[in-house]
Amino acid sequence: MRSADPHSILSVGATLGEGPVWVARDAALWFVDIKQHRIHRYDPALGVGRSWAAPGQVGWIVPTDDGLFAVGLQSGVHRFDPGTDPATGSFTLLHAPEAHLPGNRQNDACVAPDGAIWFGSMDDAEQAESGHFYRLHKGRCIETGLPAVSITNGPALSPDGRILYHTDTVGKRIWRTDLAPDGTVGNTTLFTRIEADAGYPDGPTVDAEGCLWTGLFGGWAVRRYDPAGRLMREIRLPVANVTKIAFGGPDLRTAYVTTARKGLDVTTLTEQPLAGDLFAFDPGVAGLPGPIATI
Repeated sequence: MRSADPHSILSVGATLGEGPVWVARDAALWFVDIKQHRIHRYDPALGVGRSWAAPGQVGWIVPTDDGLFAVGLQSGVHRFDPGTDPATGSFTLLHAPEAHLPGNRQNDACVAPDGAIWFGSMDDAEQAESGHFYRLHKGRCIETGLPAVSITNGPALSPDGRILYHTDTVGKRIWRTDLAPDGTVGNTTLFTRIEADAGYPDGPTVDAEGCLWTGLFGGWAVRRYDPAGRLMREIRLPVANVTKIAFGGPDLRTAYVTTARKGLDVTTLTEQPLAGDLFAFDPGVAGLPGPIATI
């Protein structure tokens, strides 16, 4: 039975858990640990997890139309074949959009209804405003022209794919940008600003009603905003660093939450023994079916 209260379902001790995505074809949740260079898979039917080592910091993972995955490594976008055993996973470079920025890494992504991958980069030192958003579709990877920030998060898309939500984590702002049918960005306006004592907006996700959810890093919570940017709901977690949620399960009505141990000292970790775990709760609303990327 689903619980409305977030509870730990998989203990992985993630330094920086991120990028949860429900993959319907194998009825499993996939996510990453950026700093430990790990890709994780959680099977809710069995209640067990598996993991693969990545050859570098890995910011995101999405399923692709060839039955495999695309992942965002610090060195670029790679095709990932998990194989039949965690020891046999393989990575093949597809695009290196920031080979000229070795201090950057990739951080978050989503797939649009047309199969395009939207993903962001960031300064690994979290200082320079060198993070950009990109669009990868059918072999073509372009920089979108959205303003550069030090830490990008998202993007996330509205149910009709016409609004792109993207986050400036350090600036504590979530923006919304109009999208043309071909993916061209249009007018950008402020969606919401996170108040001073509420943590930093992390990964955004949109539900089937068009409302946006965001994790709050250092804020002990996930929040739900309506399409006009008004706060509707806040759900507290027993850990401070909440990164992102994904809707999963056969009816897409389970919210899975990644969290992080990054920045927590020994004393704080003693007070937050579940930090870095994967959590789940009943959000009371369904999510959107996850599109498959066409790379």
